[in-house]
Amino acid sequence: MDDHLGGGDQHTPEPRTDLDGRYSDENARATPWSEAVTRLEQAELFWLTTVRPDGRPHVTPLLAVWQDEALHFCTGPAERKAKNLATNPHVALTTGANTLREGFDLVVEGKAVWEKDESRLRRLAAAYEAKYGPDWHFDVRDGAFSHEGDRAVVFRVAPVAAFGFGKGVYSQTRWLFS
Repeated sequence: MDDHLGGGDQHTPEPRTDLDGRYSDENARATPWSEAVTRLEQAELFWLTTVRPDGRPHVTPLLAVWQDEALHFCTGPAERKAKNLATNPHVALTTGANTLREGFDLVVEGKAVWEKDESRLRRLAAAYEAKYGPDWHFDVRDGAFSHEGDRAVVFRVAPVAAFGFGKGVYSQTRWLFS
């Protein structure tokens, strides 16, 4: 499944969608993937989970943008998450609401791949600024983002599996990508 990291111009087929009745209300419905994508596009904050070399989890909040059928995030090349990804690229990105009875939570699992294509990086830089404002303006240099002299590498995470957790009417939807 890790090969599902195709180019930006490819359209990802609809994933297999399942509602898990064990964790869903009787009148719940499976959430369509298109609705999950809209939520990923609109989410401002994500939590990234990586694995340290000794096997312990590392969780950190960050910004991300959905583009070309994948989530993208950036980090300094010397930061803990970048070091973790150098030895284990498997990640989970989580977003949602910290409420119990309303909202929707999402978990996207996949492999973080370093994005170095400068034309894609320019589009991603524009997407960051459009979503988060002018404080998040990046230039693109040498296969990375550049901001005020600092370098940030960009990672692309195409979903291998994703999970949606509805609240109020409780539902658990699983999307599997092949």
